Amino acid sequence: MTELAIGIDGGGTSCRAAVADRNGNIIGRGKSGPANILSDLENSLLNIVESARQALGDAGLAAETISSVAAVVGVAGANVGDYGKRIEKALPFAEGRVVTDALIALQGALGDADGVVGAFGTGSVYNARKDGRLNGIGGWGFVVGDQASGARLGRDLLERSLLAHDGVRPASPITEAVMAEYGNDPERIVEFAHSARPKDFARYAPIVFEHAAGGDAVAVGIVTDAATAIGESLDALLWPECPSICLLGGLAEAYEPWLSERYRPLLASPKNDALHGAVELVVKLLNNRQRGAA
Repeated sequence: MTELAIGIDGGGTSCRAAVADRNGNIIGRGKSGPANILSDLENSLLNIVESARQALGDAGLAAETISSVAAVVGVAGANVGDYGKRIEKALPFAEGRVVTDALIALQGALGDADGVVGAFGTGSVYNARKDGRLNGIGGWGFVVGDQASGARLGRDLLERSLLAHDGVRPASPITEAVMAEYGNDPERIVEFAHSARPKDFARYAPIVFEHAAGGDAVAVGIVTDAATAIGESLDALLWPECPSICLLGGLAEAYEPWLSERYRPLLASPKNDALHGAVELVVKLLNNRQRGAA
């Protein structure tokens, strides 16, 4: 009977794994490439498994140990079609479960408590727990969703740079910098956009925030629109007695100054990150299975 658990946070930029004992003590960590199952299912699976192998190696365990551990993998898109089930069936673990990135973010931030979580990295997703019941929204991918994500910020910047180039909207230092990057050739931007993956767009997110802080009108507009979208999603999940809101992910801190003042009293520091949430969930799964077998 397995005594080891692996939690995996499959993000759009990188995939992180942690191996723990049945008490939740982390004994090894690993990291690999992105896990965007909606845009690249095959490589996502490879990176999920590689991050687990690295975590086992970091713990001083043999590679073949992977077939005797339990795992929970949190990824964006697990709630879309059969993508999550396809990954789950292909996992090499003794027992593997694929859940949404929203669920591991919620567990990491709140533990078993009630509240609302918004996670902002390459993608974006929200989840809430009220009286023990879960309600997740978003996580649909940046083409039709993922508002306020790094990928959307980058996509919006390129869109507005093209609009400025065409004279539809005013230019600004950030749009001029983008056009210069592509040799002032709009066709090169279009070529990039048609082949780029979410992480490629997301690399522009820090640039957008940097220019917004400096007052660049286009950057301010992009971030303001994103902050409005965050507010709309939070409002869809909040209830009058909601105890807290936790913002997670690489862009969470950057967004805080741009959010409406009405959310500030509820903002709380997360207990932990999404990777720890995945570890907590798989340890629960492991212990429940072992109690049932006793």
